[in-house]
Amino acid sequence: MAPTPSNPKKMPFEKYAAYVPLVLTDRTWPNRVIEKAPLWCSVDLRDGNQALIDPMDPERKLRMFKTLVKMGFKEIEVGFPSASQPDFDFVRHIIENDLIPDDVTIQVLVQSRPELIRRTYECLRGAKQAIVHFYNSVNPLQRRVVFNLPKEGIVKIAVDAAALCRSLEPELPGTRVRYEYSPESFTLAEPEFAVEICEAVMDVITPTPDNPLILNLPATVECYSPNVYGDVIEWFGRTIKHRDSIVLSLHPHNDRGCAVAAAEFGVMAGADRVEGTLFGNGERTGNVDVVTLAMNLFVNGVDPMLDVSDIDALRRDAEYCNRLPVPERQPYAGDLVYTAFSGSHQDAIKKGLEALPKEYEKWEVPYLPLDPKHVGRTYEAVIRVNSQSGKGGVAYVMKTEHGFELPRRLQIEFSRTIQHITEDSGTEIAPDVMWNAFEAEYLPASPRFALSSHEMRSTSDGTTSITAQLDVDGKRLTLSGDGNGPIDAFVQALRDEFGAKFDVKDYVLTTDSTSVSKSRSSTAVAPCDLPSTSIFGNSRSSQRGSHQLRSPSSSIVAGTSSMRTTVASRKTATANPKPNILMLRLASSTKLPKTNTMIAAAAVITRAVFAKPSATASSLSPVRSYSSFTRESKKTS
Repeated sequence: MAPTPSNPKKMPFEKYAAYVPLVLTDRTWPNRVIEKAPLWCSVDLRDGNQALIDPMDPERKLRMFKTLVKMGFKEIEVGFPSASQPDFDFVRHIIENDLIPDDVTIQVLVQSRPELIRRTYECLRGAKQAIVHFYNSVNPLQRRVVFNLPKEGIVKIAVDAAALCRSLEPELPGTRVRYEYSPESFTLAEPEFAVEICEAVMDVITPTPDNPLILNLPATVECYSPNVYGDVIEWFGRTIKHRDSIVLSLHPHNDRGCAVAAAEFGVMAGADRVEGTLFGNGERTGNVDVVTLAMNLFVNGVDPMLDVSDIDALRRDAEYCNRLPVPERQPYAGDLVYTAFSGSHQDAIKKGLEALPKEYEKWEVPYLPLDPKHVGRTYEAVIRVNSQSGKGGVAYVMKTEHGFELPRRLQIEFSRTIQHITEDSGTEIAPDVMWNAFEAEYLPASPRFALSSHEMRSTSDGTTSITAQLDVDGKRLTLSGDGNGPIDAFVQALRDEFGAKFDVKDYVLTTDSTSVSKSRSSTAVAPCDLPSTSIFGNSRSSQRGSHQLRSPSSSIVAGTSSMRTTVASRKTATANPKPNILMLRLASSTKLPKTNTMIAAAAVITRAVFAKPSATASSLSPVRSYSSFTRESKKTS
């Protein structure tokens, strides 16, 4: 029976209305491309700090300041010293202790009130250069409710503040003072009135192209869509007088979740400067995230003019100073942003990374917008395996974490085992647990077969002969075989000795960047098929086709001159429908860790360079319970 249709509650949308201050029919900004970074100003120590449940103490403020300087910020708003004694003390501390680099300008915020402006100038004594950022609210609601003043009264507040600032300049000998004015709540004000009040301030400050005034246009509350913001910014830049004598600055907030888009549209529309915070900290939903803006430029091939090469260090500093976590899905910085769980995504990433040249000119990997190494990340966590993952993710982890490049048939088989584990646990599987599962599935602890020694000879016609001494259930046997390569010769020796009918179906050969002559082995992985009766006499149902193996290199088996090999049979139940699996354990040198090679229904595997993870009882026991061999053995017991 179908469920009863839902009846969602109607929301009172009629109490709201869209705010579109102007319609710019001849807009040009959508046709522009950002080709250089804007001027950046961090407001972490002001807007960011005032929004914290637990505002920064002096130690955390100093750490944030040093982090911002190290990133490359040249303008940093360091506080609101006239309204906060801790802010006043911090500004005095960095001035008196000469902690401000010569190429960095500190910025201080102040309301357009005489007593606060005077206190601000007291705080700045001794600074080499500073930006005095004064503001007052200009939108109709605050004019009516907060100030109860007409437009003329609001303009007078701003003009009087500008005049007082200019008159106090002699109190800061040796300090280069610059000015910034913000018509607060700009996005809720009439654009024409915003231009009027800004031009009135310009008449007092008298900016020039060499000494411009920063006109900052705050989206104090984000109240319309980014495209409207772009229109308003373009209109303002066209309309304001003496455009060459101002720096047009943006201050977006994120109330509608569009601060990054609004800032980018604003820069396309002609803005020169952006104020924001690391990872978007700030009042309510936060300020615009400068890290995301910078990285968006970076992945478009534009120098962001900020150093984000160690994004995890930036995140640690921000989380320590703000005592707020950076979300796992935060663009560029979150724990999961370079991670794929989807099977199809994992497969595409794996193939993309394999196809990418080591010294590539342009980054091109599916589902990864940038090389994680460029922000200090690694590929280790790019692919993580859970119940949604496929063979590509399992194969990637086995190759990158454990040195096993599995052929396709083994990928399919082993990924089923891993899927059982993740489905039963409901979580992702760690690389070491995956190795334990692989070991439990394919690498028996007590092998029946041990290869004591072997000799190989090659003739001019390409024939390879092998003579091998095996210990089988404690008895020494000598096997001989010929083939067109070392694997083919060894397989033929097994066929001749045991009367077994099986073929190597496929293999993958991976040679480590260090040559074989330096005591490193190659990795060979080959699928085999066994007939209905195996060399162990167990009944089997596999009737796969076969073809002759053509081995490209004797190093696949020989490795180095001092190689020792152990051969083992996989312990399988009689009713197990899977083909039998033989395994070779190889060690190229006594100085190298023991390594594993498998001749199997899907494998000849060499593991020469990577040390096998330690399998503790606690980690191995749950894995064995998920082993397909163990599951099927239980069925027959």
